[in-house]
Amino acid sequence: MGIWLNQSSTDGFILLGIFSHSQADFALFSVVMMVFTVALCGNVLLICLIYMDPRLHTPMYFFLSQLSLMDLLLVCDIVPKMAANFLSGRKFISFVGCAIQIGFFVSLVGSEGLLLGLMAYDRYVAISHPLHYPILMSQRVCLQIAVSSWTFGIIDGMIQMVGAISLPYCGSRNVDHFFCEVPALLKLACVDTSIFDSLLFACCVFMLLLPFSIIVASYARILGAVLHMHSAHARKKALATCSSHLTAVSLFYGAAMFIYLRPRRYRAPSHDKVVSLFYTVLTPMLNPLIYSLRNREVMGALKKGLNHCRVGNWH
Repeated sequence: MGIWLNQSSTDGFILLGIFSHSQADFALFSVVMMVFTVALCGNVLLICLIYMDPRLHTPMYFFLSQLSLMDLLLVCDIVPKMAANFLSGRKFISFVGCAIQIGFFVSLVGSEGLLLGLMAYDRYVAISHPLHYPILMSQRVCLQIAVSSWTFGIIDGMIQMVGAISLPYCGSRNVDHFFCEVPALLKLACVDTSIFDSLLFACCVFMLLLPFSIIVASYARILGAVLHMHSAHARKKALATCSSHLTAVSLFYGAAMFIYLRPRRYRAPSHDKVVSLFYTVLTPMLNPLIYSLRNREVMGALKKGLNHCRVGNWH
């Protein structure tokens, strides 16, 4: 704690960012801000629809509301600071600000990874054991799943944050990234970080490979159950529900595994920045679109809400 206070009072870091001030990069920055706005509005809208419409008070939509909340907090943790640095030209972030950004980022990514894994289990129970679904996925079980996802994510975030702020930084302060990410920060430490690298890798294996294994096992079972369905309509509905979740899983895990489970010698800052932009900004925008545009219940709740607004304005 003393290290944190001493360094934070005088020092900070320079986030080199992902954009220069060329005309092309201004256009790319504008696109990122549009994506951020859609992510913000889309996730807020989805949370409100799930909260207000009784038809969406089911386990699947409860988990979806938690996913949207995680995505909402994730984009708000990263993008506003990135935008402020780019527009002001002042790329500084304080030591405390960097520590807070690490804590929130790792906690939210870890929580989302676990939740996506447990959502796959929910789909497996719904399709393979429909008669027992209300008992196996009771309100209490759903709350336990959500709380455990948040808890393990926060523990992971605290471990990585405390580890990162405990290291001495006595050389360059230039972080080759657009936010404070632990692997980029470790390159600036003036001590051997091999032990912390091993701890970081172990955390990533647990937070990514464990839920990914649950997803693979759940969908193997789901595929077997779907193939044995006699009704073509039921088969089509099951595949439509699962394809939405699989799309979200592929986007999230593909990017996260590329960043955190590659050997260090294969890492390049330019690749890491582009892929990080993908799952810190693009995935939070795509998740509400994937789950809403391909989902009749959500679209029905949206139409009901719009009609209610029209009737209210008419009166």
